[in-house]
Amino acid sequence: MEYRDISALARKVNDNVSKVILGKEEKIDLILSALLADGHVLLEDVPGTGKTVMARSIAKSLQCGFSRLQFTPDLLPADVTGMRVYQPNEGTFSFVPGPVFTNILLADEINRATPRTQSALLECMEEKQVTDGGESRPLPPPFLVIATQNPVETQGTFPLPEAQLDRFLIKLGMGYPTEEESLELIERFIRDDPLTKLAPVAEKEEIVAAQALIRDCNVSAPVMGYISALCAETRKEERAILGVSPRGMLALLRVSQAYAAIQGRDYVIPDDVKKLAVPVMAHRVILRGMYGKTGESEKVISQILDRVSPPTEA
Repeated sequence: MEYRDISALARKVNDNVSKVILGKEEKIDLILSALLADGHVLLEDVPGTGKTVMARSIAKSLQCGFSRLQFTPDLLPADVTGMRVYQPNEGTFSFVPGPVFTNILLADEINRATPRTQSALLECMEEKQVTDGGESRPLPPPFLVIATQNPVETQGTFPLPEAQLDRFLIKLGMGYPTEEESLELIERFIRDDPLTKLAPVAEKEEIVAAQALIRDCNVSAPVMGYISALCAETRKEERAILGVSPRGMLALLRVSQAYAAIQGRDYVIPDDVKKLAVPVMAHRVILRGMYGKTGESEKVISQILDRVSPPTEA
């Protein structure tokens, strides 16, 4: 596989998802960048904007395993990771895998589960494994968690802790369609649901090969310095009580490589970093008195982008 093959693969998937989701080609590319960077995605927006449909469309476009888990307050950690079940005929306990043993996991309304259940995903998302009874069981590659949450509803919800937010590579909002897109959406859905007819356009093996290749995407020393400087600036921000962690810095590096590959390049440019800075960094920056208000963090990241000069060719 070559970088132009990754670009062609991303274009196939983007075109396929766009049969269902209108006007979100850039966001689809960002989700695919997270997938190729071996990360996870948090979709946060008001109800009815297509968060779940986006996740299902991505899953149906890939020939991969898929599980959907509706998070509720009574959900237990074992409902996510699996549990040991006693086999009376054999007199032993055997492990029954949970829905997390898949390639793409849709964690719908993730903030409705209790912190105990949310924490069941921490090891899965970071180490790609589940430990039970002292035995670690690896999750099948590729492994992508697409979680959704509603930012305006607080009744019966449990805000994600900083440790879990930091495990999401990017955080995106769907946004409302334009008037033209709304009309096309009505015409597209008035008689049928195109999601039911969506067919896979990419194999699991292609995704795994692309994930391995993007790690060789060239990142020059000035671009690496730019990434480091941006992250360091978030920790110097006087309004911030928590800046971007080293894990967040590496996330920005890796997703920049993936995004460059999707554009058909084998090298990262400063514009890649600038485009990805807000979705990668904003949810990792916690401001005083602004917990959960990502919009304010996004403004801070935009201001930091204005302050820190990108490297130039000269």
